[in-house]
Formats: sequence, C-alpha cells, structure tokens
Amino acid sequence: MHAHAIALRAAAGLAAVAVLVAVPATSASAADTAPERTAPASAAAIVPVDVDYATWQRDVAAVVAEARPYVEERAEQAGQQKQAIVLDIDNTALETDFHWFWELPTPAVAPVRELARYADSQGVAVFFVTARPGIIRSLTDWNLKKAGYPVDGLYVRDLPDLFEEVSTYKTEKRAEIEAKGYTIIANIGNNTTDIVGGHAERAFKLPDYGGKLS
Repeated sequence: MHAHAIALRAAAGLAAVAVLVAVPATSASAADTAPERTAPASAAAIVPVDVDYATWQRDVAAVVAEARPYVEERAEQAGQQKQAIVLDIDNTALETDFHWFWELPTPAVAPVRELARYADSQGVAVFFVTARPGIIRSLTDWNLKKAGYPVDGLYVRDLPDLFEEVSTYKTEKRAEIEAKGYTIIANIGNNTTDIVGGHAERAFKLPDYGGKLS
C-alpha cells in the first residue's frame, strides 16, 4: 500500500471514530443476511487513475480461480497440519480505492472473501497483514468482520514498523505467523510488497495495474 493511501486510511480512521464507537459488535455471519453491496455507478471516478471496475473484478476473479484449487488441495491436510492463509487488505480483501473513505463499511472483494470463507470452513486460519497504521486497527477489524470475513489475526503497522520498508514489515509478520506453528499455504496481495520475501508456500498477486491501485 502506498504512502498516500496510508495517509488517507489514517484520516478515515480519525473521522470514523464516532461511527465505530456507535456500531455494535457484529459477527462475520451477519454479512450472510445483508444485501451484497456493489460499486456505485460513479465508482470509476473515485479512483484517481484509469481503472475500470468491471475489468478489475474480472481480473481479480481470474487470479482467485487459480488460487482456489491449490487452497482446496492443501486444505485437505488441515486436520493434520496447522494451516493459514494471509491476505492483504486494500484492494485485496476490501474494495478500498473504489469507494470514498467515509463509505463504511468498505465492501469486500467478493471472490477473495469467498476463498477466505472456504479456507475457514476447512479449518485453515485467516490472517490479514496490512500496511495500514495501528491508529485504525479497530476500524479495520470491524470493517473486515462486517464485510463477512473470518479474522483469526490482524497485523497493522505500529510506530516502529513505520520505519521499515513495507515488504520487510510484511515478511516479518508472516514469519511471526509461522513461528506460531502455522504453515502459510497461500499469501494473496495486489502489490509486490505484499508477496515478496517468502514465508508462504504459494503467493498469488492480484492486479494493481502497475501501481495504479494502492
């Protein structure tokens, strides 16, 4: 996630504190009964680059279609092995750049959410590693659960992490997950910094169109 996007998310957190406090705790299953949110007709105008929403959705679905068989195959061993998948958040788990930051909750990227739900149903833990600052951790956790994600762990950048390269920070967090005894069977993100550094059996990169999406 780029520095300008981090600043926007921090501003969103400060602006949404009152909203977060007023929102009751909601389980991930609550999203099952809620109507599916779609991008507004003007969504393309929200992104400050020329990225077509429908094209992005199609390209995301294509990558998830490659990841799904691998996750299904590996999850067959979840009963004998402590497994996990790791997801980035902005434009990987949530449609961040296609919605104004005050539109809360930000909707899920549906194919990624369904993969996460499948993994969870098979006993695979779902972790999120994001470059978002710690000031919006509570808001981020609430948004993920409201959008229908199982959340076994959420890693955000605390003050010391802000002095590291994003790729280094994310690699360290995956190593921490492995240190807890997990085998990370899949790591999914839309930026190179999300997936380099190893500490995952397979990495799947969603489109960022040369850095046009955060």
